[in-house]
Amino acid sequence: MGIGSSALLVSAGVASGLAGSIAGLASLFSYPALLAAGLPPVAANVTNTVALFSNTVGTAAGSRTELRGQRDRLLRLAVLSALGGAVGAALLLSTPSSAFEAVVPWLIALGSVLILVRDPLRRLVTSRAHALGSAARPTLPIAAAVLLVGLYGGYFGAASGVLMLAVLSLTAAAGEPLPVTNAVKNIATGAANITAAVAYAFVAPVHWGAAVALGVGALLGSWVGPVIVRRLPETPLRIAIALAGLGLAVSLWYQG
Repeated sequence: MGIGSSALLVSAGVASGLAGSIAGLASLFSYPALLAAGLPPVAANVTNTVALFSNTVGTAAGSRTELRGQRDRLLRLAVLSALGGAVGAALLLSTPSSAFEAVVPWLIALGSVLILVRDPLRRLVTSRAHALGSAARPTLPIAAAVLLVGLYGGYFGAASGVLMLAVLSLTAAAGEPLPVTNAVKNIATGAANITAAVAYAFVAPVHWGAAVALGVGALLGSWVGPVIVRRLPETPLRIAIALAGLGLAVSLWYQG
């Protein structure tokens, strides 16, 4: 891999770290950059997953303020997401990807729409819970959703953060600021990513030079991302995330 490709991947890594920590769209920049550097699709996919391990490290370091008091919640979500990530990695390594990839744009679009209509849906969930005599969220559907998003993250991962943010936005306590939900999302999706990355590191065609270049950039971008989220108004940011997700869904649909 030449100097030009390395510079491209470091730059894409910075953009991916920012996009991943802010909007859950790290692969919007990293995956196309790996393809542009000459990696075939499967190698680009697994190299992307390994490289974006640094995205989780960076966002955790940059989101310490938002993550205070979230330990029990993070543990539950991380276990479910990591389990899903392990299953997703196993699927990628053992099955053809064409059928699942055909569903990817629709999943991303669904997550984006859920983010746009978060507030009405959150009110509906809360009112149904009160009607049943409890303010608690239905835990089984939430757990299943987190597990499935983790599976998707381990298998392909593009915009898995958008899907996870949609799930967490609908189920978070009323009034929870978007930066807190976003920080929790980063750790939850990171758990699936790390699980899949460990598997790929041993049994998949990872391009380690590309992974290091991309990972260095992603570490820097993801460290800065939470600071930006902290300072931006919530509603425009949420709309921007959703529209970016819809744009990626349309792009992947046309590519398919």
